[in-house]
Amino acid sequence: MEGNSWRPAQGEPAAASDGGSVDWRTQLQPEARHRIVTKIMVTLKRHIPILVPEGLNELRKIAIRFEEQIYTAAANQADYSRKIYLKMRSMENRSQHDASISPLKSNSTITN
Repeated sequence: MEGNSWRPAQGEPAAASDGGSVDWRTQLQPEARHRIVTKIMVTLKRHIPILVPEGLNELRKIAIRFEEQIYTAAANQADYSRKIYLKMRSMENRSQHDASISPLKSNSTITN
């Protein structure tokens, strides 16, 4: 993953400043949600092979569903950003871990 691309962009509020009387979701612009879905798509494309053109549409549906689940469950915008960041980071870490193990498995198969 590229640096801190999953952290909230500068200028985006972390949470409602009035102590929570206004739902934080009303302050999150649709463009911000679209950018997050796009970032999720980029991460998913790196880790899920797309073999047919319809696969890209399915990947988009997955990204949208994932973002909607986090959006619904988050307590505030900081929580929303944190949950998405942690999930994407865990996917990156898992992928890197799997890649480091795969050569070992294939080498042990060849030598046996």
